[in-house]
Amino acid sequence: MKRTHNCGQLTIQNVDQNVILQGWVKKIRKMGGMTFVDIRDRYGITQLILDESQAKEIKVEFVIEIEGIVLERKAKNHDLSTGEIEVKVDEIKIINKAELTPFQIEDQIESLEDTRLTYRYLDLRRPNMQQNLITRAKLNSVIRKNLENLNFLEVETPIFGKATPEGARDFLVPSRLNENKFYALPQSPQLYKQLLMISGIDRYYQIVKCFRDEDLRIDRQPEFTQLDMEMSFATGEDIIFIIENLMKEILWEIKGVKLSTPFKRLQYKDAIELYGVDKPDLRYDLKIHDLTNIFAENQIKLFQINSDQNAKIKGVMIDELLNKTQIAELEQVAKQNHLNNLGFVKYENGNWTGSIAGQLSEQEKAAILKEFNIQNKGTLLVNKEKYEIISQAMGAIRTTLAKQFNLADPNKYEILWVVDFPLFEFSEEENRYVAAHHPFTMPKKESLQDFDLNKKQALANAYDIVLNGFEIGGGSQRITDPSIQDRMFKAIEMPPETIESNFGWFINAYKYGAPYHAGIALGLDRIAMLLSHAESIRDVIAFPKNSSGIDPMSNAPDYVSSAQLEELNIALTAKKK
Repeated sequence: MKRTHNCGQLTIQNVDQNVILQGWVKKIRKMGGMTFVDIRDRYGITQLILDESQAKEIKVEFVIEIEGIVLERKAKNHDLSTGEIEVKVDEIKIINKAELTPFQIEDQIESLEDTRLTYRYLDLRRPNMQQNLITRAKLNSVIRKNLENLNFLEVETPIFGKATPEGARDFLVPSRLNENKFYALPQSPQLYKQLLMISGIDRYYQIVKCFRDEDLRIDRQPEFTQLDMEMSFATGEDIIFIIENLMKEILWEIKGVKLSTPFKRLQYKDAIELYGVDKPDLRYDLKIHDLTNIFAENQIKLFQINSDQNAKIKGVMIDELLNKTQIAELEQVAKQNHLNNLGFVKYENGNWTGSIAGQLSEQEKAAILKEFNIQNKGTLLVNKEKYEIISQAMGAIRTTLAKQFNLADPNKYEILWVVDFPLFEFSEEENRYVAAHHPFTMPKKESLQDFDLNKKQALANAYDIVLNGFEIGGGSQRITDPSIQDRMFKAIEMPPETIESNFGWFINAYKYGAPYHAGIALGLDRIAMLLSHAESIRDVIAFPKNSSGIDPMSNAPDYVSSAQLEELNIALTAKKK
């Protein structure tokens, strides 16, 4: 028999029809001589009526098939799309039995994440997990329709490529046919998509798997999916325009949310100054304030610890009175962000209390209230440190305050562009400047003349898109002038032999006529996570790795046999302690 309907399809219009349903037993309730059973599939739930003899063999999570007649329910459930009907079962067939599951197949469960990942196929039966995958599928569909209407062509690029050590660690794959040589899995299709521009594929996109061997967190996985895009005869402004319209369509089609364009723009230096991070959440205010001038004459010991001339006094003030537990949590956050101490002062109707309250002058108190526009009450968190440290720490304190007081509306979507990024960043480990994005990023027009000499001040023609405090994408104008590319490699002190070995094949293509081009990549896992209100990108990926990069279900990564290693000419060595 074939099912006539799914478990979320039947309505009052189907009353008196004979139907066949197939699915999993969600719930069994016995009432007198009758048994009510909820049958479930990914489309919904339908209530069945069975007699005692029909119900005696079935248990929760059995896979069953039933044939019966649709009846109107006396006690209707308006929370279900099928809540006006039920099916009186004439025939029932057990397709497959099920053992007792290690956790309930319900949305609200207390099970540990590793248990859920070990039995991921059961976890994915839960309605909210299925809805996450449906949201993700819709996201991909909207993207494809939108870009194809703009003449973008989906082109697949290689998964096995060449290692180009300039960025995160590569995942390496040994080649059996080419002894002692390795492929690298792509961190992104960056070089290939630029070659496609030289090939004349003027509008390229790809929904593609990428791989980075880096430390994991809630918005990172060793393998992730991105929308990769590149466009010939285009500037960053052209890319921004297309992405803004794409995001508008995504939010409307998936969430029913109307966004207005153009999106806000924030220079990188202002993002750090005001929010302490280059991906600020603008659903709430709580800006960081520079209080160096207000406390210029103050002798508070806290401010005297750091005598660095570049040190700044910065603070965040919220119009709430923090309790001891909240302050203790913020002090811990400060320490995690390299801030040894955190001063605080509370104000309520003219009264000042807290760790530094007794050391404030009346002039300073008045200046604080004016600076933060505090009327009746508030708590100031403050300290002095080097600019980078104090900015980062206050940014983390700002986001912690927002969590403590639920300032970020989960149903609100705030998107902005962060622009004018530094072209370089200094690597203490390598004692040299490295490319902040990648070495093929075009300098901004105003930096073109001296970017390789004035590295600290050089700006990149790059742009990041931020949604609710998460960077969901980044892109740039690409270098297509060989002389500028040569200056860029020299600026990051890359030896000619390294350039030739890693990028010679790529640079050679620019000898044969290259259009100017720009592009971007959007992190689809992160976007799906935010659209689904999931706590981690692991909840929007069908079979993810845990926070240690392990799949508890299949136990990947795992040991391989010595025969396999020998075939690849690989010998394992004991790790030095």
